[in-house]
Amino acid sequence: MLWNLLLEHKGKVLGVLAGLLFGIIFLIVGFWKTVVFILFVAAGFFIGRKLDDKEDLREILDRILPGKFK
Repeated sequence: MLWNLLLEHKGKVLGVLAGLLFGIIFLIVGFWKTVVFILFVAAGFFIGRKLDDKEDLREILDRILPGKFK
């Protein structure tokens, strides 16, 4: 019963868990460290998504920082 409820509303559950995690981090370390943490998570997600799409890591980095990775 609980499992079906979780599967039915997995987006809401994941959203609440993510909000809870970031809220706890905010309370423990403060605003700016939480913002930096979120930026690192977003960068990791972006790079991971590109790697899942079989893109070359050097091409990705060259688009972000042109001329640094040739």
